[in-house]
Amino acid sequence: MSYLFSHWRLIGVLTLQHLGLVSAALAIALAIALPLGIFAARVPRASALLLGLLGALYAIPSLALLAVLVRYFGLGAAPVIAVLATYAQFILVRNIAAALRAVPRAQLDAARGIGMSSRQQFWRVELPLASPIMIGGLRLATVALIAIAALGGYVGAGGLGNEIFFGLQRRYLEQTLAGSIPAALLAIAADAAFRALERVATRRTAG
Repeated sequence: MSYLFSHWRLIGVLTLQHLGLVSAALAIALAIALPLGIFAARVPRASALLLGLLGALYAIPSLALLAVLVRYFGLGAAPVIAVLATYAQFILVRNIAAALRAVPRAQLDAARGIGMSSRQQFWRVELPLASPIMIGGLRLATVALIAIAALGGYVGAGGLGNEIFFGLQRRYLEQTLAGSIPAALLAIAADAAFRALERVATRRTAG
């Protein structure tokens, strides 16, 4: 572990880069997945087809998809963020749709009964009640993307993947671990943080 401690400044910078890749990808993925999830929840007949297509994208090997996107985006962060946002869709859309379908009909009927518009029902009733399941999906997506973001080391995107792949190329285990251990800790921390948010959202929903 001497490499990790002697290069802690570099590891800190790479950790921030890693977080930047994941955060940017999640923001883009959520902006796309939210309307798709709403559509899947509202149109059940189209839901199976949509989730099937997203599942097919999710099944593509990440390195192969990255190689394809590098041809269009070039080297750097852009193709990695595009890969991450693509992989997040299946998890996020499925969970958003499931969360909205799980909202009790009685709550929606009550909201309509007091004169709420469709938009008000969504923001004041459906979204708050669906938030625990949605946060669960966001947790799963975040943990998965932290792992996949290591591919950034292949294409000059930065992040902890640099240390992992340089270590593998040099057959230097300590350098590989210097990238792997912080990435694992990031995933554990993200999982714990989102679980805490899930508990808070669940208590508020129950209240």
